[in-house]
Amino acid sequence: MNADKKAKIVIIGGGPAGLSAAAAANEAGAAAGDILILERDNVLGGILNQCIHNGFGLHTFKEELTGPEYAARFVSTVQERGIPYLLNTIVVDISVDGDGSKVVSAMNRTDGFFTVRADAVILAMGCRERPRGALNIPGYRPAGIYTAGTAQRFVNIEGRMPGHEVVILGSGDIGLIMARRMTLEGAKVKVVAELMPYSGGLKRNIVQCLDDFGIPLKLSHTVTDIRGRERVEAVTIAEVGPDRKPVPGTEETYTCDTLLLSCGLIPENELSSQLGVELSRVTSGPVVNESLETSVPGVFACGNVLHVHDLVDYVSEEAANAGRNAAGYVEGNGSEGKPEEDGTPVQVIAKDGVRYTVPSSIRIGRMNDLQLIRFRVGAVYRDASIAIDFNDTVVRTQKKRILAPGEMEQVILKKEDLQKFEGLKTITIRVDTSEAKKQ
Repeated sequence: MNADKKAKIVIIGGGPAGLSAAAAANEAGAAAGDILILERDNVLGGILNQCIHNGFGLHTFKEELTGPEYAARFVSTVQERGIPYLLNTIVVDISVDGDGSKVVSAMNRTDGFFTVRADAVILAMGCRERPRGALNIPGYRPAGIYTAGTAQRFVNIEGRMPGHEVVILGSGDIGLIMARRMTLEGAKVKVVAELMPYSGGLKRNIVQCLDDFGIPLKLSHTVTDIRGRERVEAVTIAEVGPDRKPVPGTEETYTCDTLLLSCGLIPENELSSQLGVELSRVTSGPVVNESLETSVPGVFACGNVLHVHDLVDYVSEEAANAGRNAAGYVEGNGSEGKPEEDGTPVQVIAKDGVRYTVPSSIRIGRMNDLQLIRFRVGAVYRDASIAIDFNDTVVRTQKKRILAPGEMEQVILKKEDLQKFEGLKTITIRVDTSEAKKQ
């Protein structure tokens, strides 16, 4: 197939993941002109452009930045190095040609419909919020119901207030941050209701965004009714039992004109699915190996399209690894190392309270000296241990005062330890339930 454009590495998404991947690929030896970033928005930077609060960059830059400031540093790096990018560009398809090259089909107003032939593709499309339609909330469908991210854009970029009396469903980080933001803009946030018995956000956001402003957080609660035909007039919440169904007689009604939804994020993996990339049933993101390479050779994934992160610093770190590995793949034309030298990949298994791991497999012959494994737990555990098993042998435990679903965890493995363990087939990451106290 003849392509309109050519690039060695195409990066889909110009947010923090895509920008970091591009910079790292260039540092790893890929020429700037051989990299192409495709971004659907009219500016680079992604969701960070509307995140005007501080708290970004403590790990990456050792200083506290706002979202736009954090993004600007990577945008400047990409521009200074002359890495090409196309804005207002929608990618509609990715396919693999018979020779193994990837063909990315996209469109914009300037070029119309066009294709790009690439040796490697990095998926960095980010994630989207779960809308009301996915939550099965009963009641009318009046104006005044927004996802927290939409409200954030209205307030921080467009200068418009969604409402003045607010109820928030879900305690994800965006919802917590918008509770504070709406309060600072003069709105009254009456309650944050959370379906689960624990918050889905970072502890620091609960303290800084709710506790500091006297905003109540009601765990194990959900919205059972929305009143109002033209505009939201009131919202009823109720306690839920262990089956997550409302408990009769626990209903409370709050008058309000706005309901914000912060009920989880979904990785944007429609393109990945069309390409045939294997997706995780837990994260809805691609299943990747130690190089962050998906089940389709030469296609890498990073950032929130891979799994939802709590800190953008971790997104940048992960994306940099994807960029370096993509550059290495291109340099070796996808054939660096011989499969027989790699041996059978070691499977990384999540078990006993650990919901998933990234990566899901490790080729020892191609891993770095240190291998980072990130994961989340499925409940709150106090005074717990993270256990690491090689096959059925416990090789290490890490004491943790608290483990919570809202905070990503990580362990680091040494290549030499994997090489020394004879017959290694599986690495299991689990919560040691003999010591942990589940909440």
